[in-house]
Amino acid sequence: MSDLTIDVVDAKGKKAGKVDLPGDLFDTQTNIPLIHQVVVAQLAAARQGTHSTKTRGEVRGGGIKPWRQKGTGRARQGSRRAPQWAGGGVVHGPQPRDYSQRTPKKMIAAALRGALSDRAREGGVFVISEIVAGEKPSTKSAIEALTSVAGDLSKVLVVLDRFEDVAWLSLRNVPTVHALAVDQLNTYDVLVNDKVVFTSAALAAFSAGPAVGKSAKAVATESEAAAEETAVEAPKAEKKTEEKDK
Repeated sequence: MSDLTIDVVDAKGKKAGKVDLPGDLFDTQTNIPLIHQVVVAQLAAARQGTHSTKTRGEVRGGGIKPWRQKGTGRARQGSRRAPQWAGGGVVHGPQPRDYSQRTPKKMIAAALRGALSDRAREGGVFVISEIVAGEKPSTKSAIEALTSVAGDLSKVLVVLDRFEDVAWLSLRNVPTVHALAVDQLNTYDVLVNDKVVFTSAALAAFSAGPAVGKSAKAVATESEAAAEETAVEAPKAEKKTEEKDK
């Protein structure tokens, strides 16, 4: 595994430098059976599983026998809600269920690394310093910037940092571009898009988080917890110092 060096482009389409894609994230072996298993599990977990049918015991009505047992010349029937009747109960029909499968975090991370590595080897990974220059959202500027980086925008996945509000607003109305937060990056979205565009901030967050098995969201949560703990401990330390001075 070796780092891959690619160009970084700014919002105007001009070269703004170079960046190294970590080899342990973008140059690993692609395990196709593993990727298949992870994608199947992801799609299964996305199913609502709310399908439902009623058995003959749940359908309303059917308490009275349609006709007498013998003497009519017809087949004997005990209820109008039997499965063979129109409007009757359903035999072995679907019931609400949970389709989710348990997939170990290490398998999910390995599948994502394999998918990204495959895209990187095909030249389908790009880095842009920012989608839109300035603080005003502009869909037109965002499309121009992405076109200058990735060319055709038929199937493009854009990975953003959660704090890039201008980019989020600029890309929300582009039908062929799928914007995704860095902590939501997953194998399926990488595979269904031909090109993956990272912003510089998103690439830095991704390289710092998932490489060690933690999502960017988890890292951010830990940072917030540490900051809160520091804020709580600081007044206590000052109080102890004042007591010693007295």
